[in-house]
Amino acid sequence: MAVSALRKPDPMDVLSNSWYHLRLSVRHPQRVPTWDAIVLTAASPEQAELYEWQLSRAKRMERIADTTITMAVPDPQGARIGSGAATLSAIRALADYLGRNEPQVFLDSVNGEESYGSNIVNQLVKMRILLVHAGGDSKRVPWANPMGKAFLPLPYLAEEDPDGPVPLLFDHILAVSSCALKAFKDKGGLFIMTGDVLPCFDSSIMSFPDDGACVVTVPTTLDIATNHGVIVISSTRTNLCGSHKNLDIVEMLLQKPSLKDLENNGAIGFDGRALLDTGIFAIRGKAWQDIIKLSSASPRLISELLKRKEECLFFLQLLACRCPNNVTQVSLYEDLAAAWVSAKHEWLKTRPLGLELVNALGDQKLFTYCAYDLLFLHFGTSSEILDHLGEGNGGRVGRRHLSSIPASTVCDLATSAAILSSEIASGVSVGDDSLIYDSILSSGVQIGSRCVVVGVHIDQERRVYNENGPFLVLPDRHCLWEVPLVGDTGRVILCCGIEDNPKSSIYSGGTFCGKPWEKVFSKLGIRESNLWNHEQKQRYLWNAKLFPVVPQAEGLKLAMWLMGFNLDHNEDMLHLWENSQRVSLEEMHRSIDYRQLCAESSNHRSKLAAGIAKACISYGLLGRNLSRLCAEILEGENNGIDICKSYLSLCPNPQTSNLSLLNLPKSRAYQAQVDLHRACKQEQSANVTEESVWAAVAAETSAAVRQDLEDQASKPLNGVATQICDGYEHHQIANSQPLQPKRAHVELPVRVDFVGGWSDTPPWSLERIGCVLNMAIHLEGTLPVGAEIVVRSSEGILIRDDAGNQLHIQDRRSIAPPFHEDDQFRLVKAALTVTGIVNPSDKIMSSTGLEISTWAKVPRGSGLGTSSILAAAVIKGLQHVIGGDESNENVARLVLVLEQLMGTGGGWQDQIGGLYPGIKCTTSLPGKPLRLNIETVSVSSQLVLELEQRMLVVFTGQVRLAHGVLQKVVVRYLQRDALLITSIKRLAKLAKIGRECLMSGNLDDLGRIMLEAWRLHQELDPYCSNTFVDKLFEYSDPFCCGYKLIGAGGGGFALLLARNREAADDLKNLLKASGFPIKIYNWSMYSDRISGLS
Repeated sequence: MAVSALRKPDPMDVLSNSWYHLRLSVRHPQRVPTWDAIVLTAASPEQAELYEWQLSRAKRMERIADTTITMAVPDPQGARIGSGAATLSAIRALADYLGRNEPQVFLDSVNGEESYGSNIVNQLVKMRILLVHAGGDSKRVPWANPMGKAFLPLPYLAEEDPDGPVPLLFDHILAVSSCALKAFKDKGGLFIMTGDVLPCFDSSIMSFPDDGACVVTVPTTLDIATNHGVIVISSTRTNLCGSHKNLDIVEMLLQKPSLKDLENNGAIGFDGRALLDTGIFAIRGKAWQDIIKLSSASPRLISELLKRKEECLFFLQLLACRCPNNVTQVSLYEDLAAAWVSAKHEWLKTRPLGLELVNALGDQKLFTYCAYDLLFLHFGTSSEILDHLGEGNGGRVGRRHLSSIPASTVCDLATSAAILSSEIASGVSVGDDSLIYDSILSSGVQIGSRCVVVGVHIDQERRVYNENGPFLVLPDRHCLWEVPLVGDTGRVILCCGIEDNPKSSIYSGGTFCGKPWEKVFSKLGIRESNLWNHEQKQRYLWNAKLFPVVPQAEGLKLAMWLMGFNLDHNEDMLHLWENSQRVSLEEMHRSIDYRQLCAESSNHRSKLAAGIAKACISYGLLGRNLSRLCAEILEGENNGIDICKSYLSLCPNPQTSNLSLLNLPKSRAYQAQVDLHRACKQEQSANVTEESVWAAVAAETSAAVRQDLEDQASKPLNGVATQICDGYEHHQIANSQPLQPKRAHVELPVRVDFVGGWSDTPPWSLERIGCVLNMAIHLEGTLPVGAEIVVRSSEGILIRDDAGNQLHIQDRRSIAPPFHEDDQFRLVKAALTVTGIVNPSDKIMSSTGLEISTWAKVPRGSGLGTSSILAAAVIKGLQHVIGGDESNENVARLVLVLEQLMGTGGGWQDQIGGLYPGIKCTTSLPGKPLRLNIETVSVSSQLVLELEQRMLVVFTGQVRLAHGVLQKVVVRYLQRDALLITSIKRLAKLAKIGRECLMSGNLDDLGRIMLEAWRLHQELDPYCSNTFVDKLFEYSDPFCCGYKLIGAGGGGFALLLARNREAADDLKNLLKASGFPIKIYNWSMYSDRISGLS
């Protein structure tokens, strides 16, 4: 079902955006809606049990929100009832689940029909439900049968979470579908997708009818249209949903039409293409209510369908014919859809349950939404799957994910091969473009090019050595997989060629291992009667009894023989094969031991994760995400908690180890211990160790400012604070003479950041390069932040703030950290501490005192860097009156220490933004001391004027506290969260790109950078925004080229960069009249030097 990708978006970019949305919805479902229920259809109860396991795992791995109901619904009695009947059965199963504590189905006394209780109906009507049809038997991809095709490994974007599980096709389907919720708005409905296709498109921009069903279509060429379902829209292009929705009414449905059918039905558009049915449906409003009502009768309807099937089978068996599906199944795409298209009603009435469908659903209409940019990734054959894993995806396909792989000097692994959740020994070779998944390959295994190996566990202890050559050879373009069978029948190893079609008759071009059946029979000596009994007239690979149920060593030998090896021992192999119990692909599909399969898979991945975690700890760098690895370890049944406990003893001890020799920060070592304690369910120990994490971050930050403090990182926070204070007292006040009467008045601007925030925050900025682009501004024509320090003749320290609060401290020696977070004067106390003024041994204030006044004429929680800039003002004033180093560089460093002393954390960009005028692009270089390169961005006065005219500085009215957001981001960094690290690297890079945009006068590109930065901030922490801010930005979007919250987010001020001056004026007027409880501030760029010191 490949559709031309010409001029369509890069599918990796589409998926990346979809995953971003999925993560937001899972982490913050109150803000970003998620599905109320996710339901999968399955072919059998056993497969449904496997799917339930996958759904539970998806929840644990944060693919599905905890609040979402998940369930897998098998076709009744394991009989194939078609996607339409399966849809009704799935809705009924969900209704039964919702009504498990109350009667849910009642018998109508008038017509004798079953119906749901009103409570169940009301719940279902309001719910937004994702239904994925995944009950196929994957005949064209037989090695996917054990896992289900929807759960194929698809390692797109795997680099975003290298220590998490391998992404599956189903995970990507979840990502794409998560965006579709935007089209549902606040109303309920059903969204249907298929499990063997990945539609790459932005589903957030779709339109659905308020009442009716909608099928998503995409224009396609006629050669493709003739092999699939085609939608014909009204020739008048009637849009019954209003001009604001891009929807057309469906006039006719065609299934695999000829060119003549396409022409006669007007299906060919002006561009020579037809509208392809994607299999994606949305059902809402009255159509949703109708299908809910119909589903209540689904047991009776399906019973009638199965009875019809039995009758059909009875008569056709007499004629030795197969019972056709089209008379025993109800299809979603043909039958259910036809009920909403009046032109198909007469045809539908001749179909199974057709009259019931017309009567129940026929009052509503079927619409279509055309997704012009949709790109199909179809997984119909093994060859298609390998193609999708090929090199044409911008290098964003994970090829070595969560695997144990030896050095390249002892094995030969093609760089294009995808090795996923597997253990590879030395002496193994794997050819180009092959897929190795969930397997163990021991020495002496050779895998050719374009091969697939799944679930094959060949370890050194179980293998049989072959002195004459490789132990196992898989030829080019072959598949090999291993499956546990129910009961005590053991396991079976299966093989086939990549291009084999198990549905092709042996008489009509069918092949096995790429060879015509005649050649298979002649070379191996196998007879047809060995594979099919005389009653089987339909003979093809799917029902051929080919695969022996024998011990693994014999199974591998026989697999090689079936593929054309070991022919020099043909008679022996044939005898062994003939005398073995054998199964066909069809029988294997019905006999899989899914519980054993799940257990083996969990234990295998747990063992791999344990090995990776142990290596990460043992070799000292702790560069992997132990939190994610431990989650995988705990998935296994092999005492995962005991394994994690054993790793605690391997962790380097920051208190006794010389971590500097390992180039390992103590904060990271402590965080590794926290993650292991939590994995071991030792929450109390984790909380205690967590205090050491923050103490280490504080000490490491201080050490970066003053190198002689680096050895304090393992001490408690109070002790570290004392050491910081002592060091700075002696360092700053060289001449401890009593203070003379003096006054310092410092006024500073606030800062707005365009991009780069978080890269300035310790411990990132202590270990990696940071870069921030920000600007100093006046608000309402004033410098809003300031401090005044006056030396007075009376002893003691008097502190006042602009809220009328004041505190008199008679004995300066009483000022000592730690400072309580509720202490409203802790900022000034910390400033007195880091400047050394409160040193008890100093005589600097033996006969004098200080009067310190502070003010900040901005709302609390503004995000404008107010607290850091206020700290800079206080420190600068104090340094002035004591004759210390009041340079901006030194003040900025001291503020960094002050924030660690206060326990608020924070980086350097706020004080840099307020201390230095204009627009700055500041780069930090890690080291001791931390180096800051502050570059003023030279822009013309015309550009400054344009920026002041186009950019709105808006207070959202939402009070934000950066500390909570900051802690979560810092923890994720210390855990070595790969997605977070990638995001912050990108923010730092965008700061440099933004600098170039400003220097070239391109504000539109600056706006696009702001949008990307805002997305990355939400990736770091979804709680940096809220529903109100989302609505504000959605309202402003048509007028803007960029917008974001200032600072860490969570509320405070927002920047809205309008497309032009006129758009800015229009937006300003609309916002003032909109009812949003916001305030738009007048602002201008601050370009003067700091004054007021005297």
